[in-house]
Amino acid sequence: MTEATYTSKPRLNRAEHGRKAAPERILHLGIGNFTRAHQAFYTEHAPDAADWGIAAFTGRAGDNVMLDALAPQDNVYTLIVTNQDGDHFEVISSVSSIHSADDITALRRYFADPNIAIVTSTVTEAGYMRDRNGDLDVANPAVAADLAALKADHETSELTTIPAKVTAGLLARRASGAGSITILPCDNLAGNGAAFRKVVEQAITAVDPTLLDWANDNVAWATSMVDRITPRTTDADRQTVADELGWYDEFPVRTEPFIEWVIQGDFPKGRPAWDKVGAVITDDVTPYEHRKLWLLNGAHTSMAYIGTLLGVKTVGEAIADPTIRAWVNEWWDLASSYLTISTDDYRAKLIERFSNPRMHDNLLRIAEDGSQKLPVRIAPVAKKALADGKPITPAARAIAAWILFLRAHGETDARDAYLDDVLPLAKADGPDATRNVVAYLDKELATFDEFVAAVDAQKEALAAEAAKRQ
Repeated sequence: MTEATYTSKPRLNRAEHGRKAAPERILHLGIGNFTRAHQAFYTEHAPDAADWGIAAFTGRAGDNVMLDALAPQDNVYTLIVTNQDGDHFEVISSVSSIHSADDITALRRYFADPNIAIVTSTVTEAGYMRDRNGDLDVANPAVAADLAALKADHETSELTTIPAKVTAGLLARRASGAGSITILPCDNLAGNGAAFRKVVEQAITAVDPTLLDWANDNVAWATSMVDRITPRTTDADRQTVADELGWYDEFPVRTEPFIEWVIQGDFPKGRPAWDKVGAVITDDVTPYEHRKLWLLNGAHTSMAYIGTLLGVKTVGEAIADPTIRAWVNEWWDLASSYLTISTDDYRAKLIERFSNPRMHDNLLRIAEDGSQKLPVRIAPVAKKALADGKPITPAARAIAAWILFLRAHGETDARDAYLDDVLPLAKADGPDATRNVVAYLDKELATFDEFVAAVDAQKEALAAEAAKRQ
């Protein structure tokens, strides 16, 4: 079937295939495939789903592909859960509306609405706009421009960065008297609640310090750990939906059976009964965060750069490669030694997930924004290993692979919010070249001569392995 044929199918729509749009009580920043397979899935399945609709905003200024695709479908879409022996399909109706990231007027309006109880986000590590110290990157021109614009005009200024947008939203909420709200980040970042709070409060301080007291009394900052592998949508996915279900969905989302959500925090205005459909509500999300960030995300990041260097395209191909798999296990052995919860079953499940032959998760997708991922997925374990005299090669290998990846793909396939900063560092030569790259990721890590030498050694080893495979 050609594209022309599947687009001729009747269009998926809410009236025929979904359920009535629920009243909007959740505001989501940065809707993408992961959001639609994860938070929207939990909300769809919650027993009180009819009371909790999601008003979502796209993630990047000017990128309205998802908005334009889903608007003709009344914002419903097909979820394809890819088991090893076949697909399971369902229509997700929990997203009540989608708006452009550029529509700051609508964003302010939602923040000012007392019916909005929760703000969730999937804006990636890069969206927090942090510098190397985890502070708001006020030297970034976009951040500086937003702070100046918002300080001059609280009510109508146009903004592009997330910390400034949230600050504008909270200003609008205070002005409207809408009361308390929970902000629940859902990004792959340890302590995402504290990290998000820090940059937003620093933006508030720069714009209107009087808002801080109000925020302390009215904003509940929650933290979460999220997990579900979700590749990019392809024409093959659209084809599958048309063949199996008989309708045209411009933006279905394919995902794996596994799903996990661990949440820590307060919800003064309530929340969907996510815990009734598998979400874990806990007083301490940290052990779950570390297990996921270090084992799943750390392995993903390592495989993305190593695999690409060795000519591998997908996660499934990477984990099937004996050399790469052995290196992943070395990383897991090291990272697991610093976890306080069980990892044996988790590691076995990861192998199963990575090996799913029907999940074609592209390594170049996972390779995006390495400058933001390596500091939280690899560097913490590396520093612990150095302090304890444990093997550092698995961590050094990941960073070495990233450097070689940037050298080979920096001008073509690499996508990174800070590419202009890291690409010259990766391509530089000289005695301090590697140390400078490591310092960009983690200043403390760069002070260890042993680690810098290990990264240099792994650069040579990976280059040799790649040459063998040509």
